[in-house]
Amino acid sequence: MCGRYILQRDPAKLAAYYKTSAPTPNFAASWNLAPTQDGLVVRRHPQTGARHLDILRWGLVPHWAPDAAGGARLINARSETMTEKRSFADAFAKRRCLVPMDGFYEWQGEGKKKQPFAAALRSGAPMSVAGLWEGWKQPDGNWLRTYSVITTASAGRQALMHARMPVILPAEAWGRWLGDEPAEAGELLGLMRPAEDALLAFWPVGPRVGRVAENDAGLLASAEVELPEELGGLSDQPPDWVG
Repeated sequence: MCGRYILQRDPAKLAAYYKTSAPTPNFAASWNLAPTQDGLVVRRHPQTGARHLDILRWGLVPHWAPDAAGGARLINARSETMTEKRSFADAFAKRRCLVPMDGFYEWQGEGKKKQPFAAALRSGAPMSVAGLWEGWKQPDGNWLRTYSVITTASAGRQALMHARMPVILPAEAWGRWLGDEPAEAGELLGLMRPAEDALLAFWPVGPRVGRVAENDAGLLASAEVELPEELGGLSDQPPDWVG
């Protein structure tokens, strides 16, 4: 966790939602965004300080890395240890971002019989997930900009599926996290907690989502599956945007 997510919302609507400046990037909707693919992040531009909505690649490549190959392993940063890990510490201090998601997927179970679930905010709003970003200078002189999603210990029904979940930040925390407002490291780390369980909707989906090549709105359809009694609370009504 987090290894797949949904970002199908119009970038222009995201730009308005996060009050970003600069031209809105063209970004194709994805119902199955996977590591090493491009995603959208909200960040402060390192030169102007303005809030931007930009396209970066998922899988953080530290600025000191000898090559970009390790990015696929750094898709998540654990909130409890990111300030101690060389891969993430500098980005936490200087390059924090928000990763907009419409929802994410998680798998419950063992072996080949894992059941995939989708999760989204009941309100229908985008999830504003805490992230870190980096710039890495490629051998040709161009910059590769990448990001990682921050996770924390799961709580509530999410814990039935996986021990980790993405850190979803409320709107009142965006300014501090992005650096628009001053905040000490301890205050920022205090934001790294699981979302309130009542805010989230969970529902079972079909096995197609396990294949990266599958990418369409039908992946989010509620699957007619018989869930064990202990997972009965993971069968909510999806938000209206799911259709």
